Amino acid sequence: MKKIAALDIGLKRIGVALCLSKDLVMPQVAILRKNRNQAARDVDTFLKEWGIELLVVGVPKGGSSEDEMQRRIEHFVSLLEYDKEIIFMDEYGSSIEAKEMMQGVTKQKRDGKVDSLAAQIILQRYLASKA
Repeated sequence: MKKIAALDIGLKRIGVALCLSKDLVMPQVAILRKNRNQAARDVDTFLKEWGIELLVVGVPKGGSSEDEMQRRIEHFVSLLEYDKEIIFMDEYGSSIEAKEMMQGVTKQKRDGKVDSLAAQIILQRYLASKA
């Protein structure tokens, strides 16, 4: 089983989730994005520390800003020093789903929990598509 990570790349935070065994996906602490070079370094550090062998990156399909967001996400990924397999996965609705999962659990803080839950959902969708 490959060690897999997923990213939900936003303009302020990058949600992160890990899958280290067959069907256990865990959200991690989101990476705060001060600028793209710092964020790329932080993502690279995370990927190296965990020995990630496959990276799943959420991209929006459909919606008015699809092309612009896809271009920004692909540019960000191009800044990474990561040289293993990268798969782009439709993230449609993952943030909404994550917010619904969090309702009643905590107040909606901007601490990245929703972003990392969205990354978890993206990774679960990827794994389900491979099952």
